[in-house]
Amino acid sequence: MSGRALLMGLALASALSSCAPKTSDRDGVVTLRFWGLGREGEVVRDLMPEFQRRNPNIHVEVQQIPFTAAHEKLLTAFVGRVTPDLAQVGNTWIPELATLGALQPLDERIRRSAVVNPADYFSGIWDTNVVEGAVYGIPWYVDTRLLFYRTDLLVAAGFPRPPRTWNEWVEAMRRVKARGGPGHFAVLLPVDEYEQPVIFGRQLGADLLRDGGRYGDFRSPAFRQAAGFYVGLYRNGLAPVLANAQIANVSQGFARGDYAFYITGPWNVGEFRRRMPPEMQGRWSTAPLPAPDGSRDWPGVSLAGGASLAVFRGAAHPEEAWKVIEYLSEPAVQVRFHELSGDLPPRASAWTAPSLAGDPQVRAFHEQLQRVAPAPKVAEWEQIAAQIWQCLEPAIRGHESVDDALTDLDARVDQILEKRRAVLARSPRAR
Repeated sequence: MSGRALLMGLALASALSSCAPKTSDRDGVVTLRFWGLGREGEVVRDLMPEFQRRNPNIHVEVQQIPFTAAHEKLLTAFVGRVTPDLAQVGNTWIPELATLGALQPLDERIRRSAVVNPADYFSGIWDTNVVEGAVYGIPWYVDTRLLFYRTDLLVAAGFPRPPRTWNEWVEAMRRVKARGGPGHFAVLLPVDEYEQPVIFGRQLGADLLRDGGRYGDFRSPAFRQAAGFYVGLYRNGLAPVLANAQIANVSQGFARGDYAFYITGPWNVGEFRRRMPPEMQGRWSTAPLPAPDGSRDWPGVSLAGGASLAVFRGAAHPEEAWKVIEYLSEPAVQVRFHELSGDLPPRASAWTAPSLAGDPQVRAFHEQLQRVAPAPKVAEWEQIAAQIWQCLEPAIRGHESVDDALTDLDARVDQILEKRRAVLARSPRAR
């Protein structure tokens, strides 16, 4: 039995709740344990002195957790009843942890808060934290994917502005490819990423799952069209058939003109500024995603990503943990966090700061964040996401048809969701 399956079994067999170890509070000072992930776990320490100046009775111990190990560590901590008071949690992990009963719902605290205002958050990002009508996390930083593009290569191909429709985008890619010659492509889409086909599917209205998340819905007409468009980019020679491990240096390839488009996120803004040659810095920019032809809305939908702040059900000091969340949610603190980390704030009011509003390569993210959608809110999404690219890769390489790939994908997803169906069948609320 996998670790995740074991966790689900434990959660469903008894209404487990995590129980964080009691801290040794002394002299009236409450000690909070806060798990931060990756770079954010390091940067947030720089924000804590001001919080502790305002709240001298609260001491925050920040533990930095490697992002690659964070998901399993959070689950293991829940089963072992050693969760922290609060933690940074990936948005796509919220439904899983909420289903397990690991997180506290925050609705009442939000209603009482003078700081956390749901109307000030990008709606698609806020929605990632809502599970069955309850809010389990407060967005801390956001990311989404859009177009990074070579402005000079696009102008040379006859496009003075970035494309807004799929047809316009394909035509731009064809011209860029024709001008580039052998060894050059139009767009970089690593084959071991699920986000791009999911984005195209979401843009066409694909739900990805059906019957309340009980079965896969990847053979739906909408996702079938999206998958055909996605696979066609490789088969028509517009995208190289490469996995991430085969790409030596993304920024160097972009600077060489190996490709003119790249669908990626805000983390690469800083990378491109640091790693691309100085003479290339004026030759690239960002733009919201093109929309499907015939769509009334632009930009095209992208995925709602990022991380949230959550209070664990077994927190020793939940009220104090909420104070930390409120502090980190203040627009001015979020702007400072952006300046330290490069992460984008989830609150619209924070985007009026010059460091954001005045940055031409960041502004496109503000526009894209108006049109984002969450991943399906099922605990099994992490497993399903891995199957999407694994099933589509044989079609990309021409080893099977798109229809066969989607049939295989639905079968695998249905198997992953088998326990979910069994649980829902026994749940009175699902009937």
